[in-house]
Amino acid sequence: MPKYVFGPVPSRRFGRSLGINNIPPKHCTYSCVYCQVGRTSFFEYHRRKFYDPDELVDEAVNIIIKNYNIIDYATFVPDGEPTLDINLGYEAEKIKNDTSVKEAIITNSSLICDNSVREDLKIFDAVSLKVDAVTYETWIKINRPHHRLKLDNILEEIIDFSKSYNGTLFTETMLVKDVNDNIEEIEKIASFLRKVKLNKAFISLPIRPPAEKWVKPSDEEKVLIAYNIFAKYLGKEHVELLISYESGDFYRVDDPISSLLSIVSVHPMRIDYVYKFLDENNIEHCILDKLIEEGIILNVKYGGYTFIVRKHPEIGRKKK
Repeated sequence: MPKYVFGPVPSRRFGRSLGINNIPPKHCTYSCVYCQVGRTSFFEYHRRKFYDPDELVDEAVNIIIKNYNIIDYATFVPDGEPTLDINLGYEAEKIKNDTSVKEAIITNSSLICDNSVREDLKIFDAVSLKVDAVTYETWIKINRPHHRLKLDNILEEIIDFSKSYNGTLFTETMLVKDVNDNIEEIEKIASFLRKVKLNKAFISLPIRPPAEKWVKPSDEEKVLIAYNIFAKYLGKEHVELLISYESGDFYRVDDPISSLLSIVSVHPMRIDYVYKFLDENNIEHCILDKLIEEGIILNVKYGGYTFIVRKHPEIGRKKK
C-alpha cells in the first residue's frame, strides 16, 4: 500500500489528480470546522520534517512514471497543512525534475508570511490559497487558527505573493451556513480578492463529512448572492462555483483495496463511487463490511449521502 501517494482522484480543479500526502494526520495550523479529515489533533506553527523526503519522492516518482498517461497533476493535499513540511520545496522540485509532471498545492495560506514558504510555493504550476474570512471574528470561528497566527499579516502576504507568482493562482472560499455567508462578510472577502492577482476565485460548499456535526452548507440563495458579489468585484470570468460532486472516476496505482484505503484516508468517497470502484475491479461489496468490522474504515452520513472514510485513531471524528 502506498504510504505517501493516493489516487488519482477526480479533482474539480486539477482534473485527474495524484494526491501526495506529505503531512501525517492531523498536524495543521488550523482546525477548520468543515475539514473532511477531522479535527486537528496536533496544532503546529513552525515548519519541520515529518517524513523522509527521499522516500516520499521515490514513491511518488515511481508511481507517476508508471501511470503518467492518467495523471494531470501531482497535488500536495495531505492530512494537514502541506507547507508545514520543511522539505516541501525539495520534494516538489525533485518530483518535477524526475517526471516533468505538472504540480499543484492546496494550502490554507496560514504560513505565507514565511519567506521560505513563499519560495516553495513558486515551484508549483498551480497554487490554491484559502480565504474563508477577512474579519477576525469570522476567521476565528470558521478556521480556528493557531494562536500565533495573525490574519492581517496573512492577507497582506497573499496580495504580495500573487504579484510575484508566475503560475496559476486560485483562491477558495468555503461557505458555511450562518458562519461566513452573510452579505457583509462576502462583500469584504470579494473586496479583498480584487487586490489579489488571481486566475480564478472558487466558491465552495462543505459537501463531505465535516469535523463538526453542526456544519451545514450555505443555502442556494446565499450561494447565488455570493457568486454575484464576487462577479461584481472580480468579473464573471474569474469566479466559479465548486458546489457539486466530482465525477466518480477514481483510479488505482496499486492493488484495489490498498488504493481505496489510500484514497479514503484523505478524500472521503461517496458510497456509490466506492461501489463503482469495487465493481470496476471485480471486488464484492461485502469487503466494506469486513473493513468496517476491523475498524479500518467508517461509514459516515452527511448531506443525504453515505461516505466511506479511513479511521485515524489520532483524529476526533465521530461516527454519525
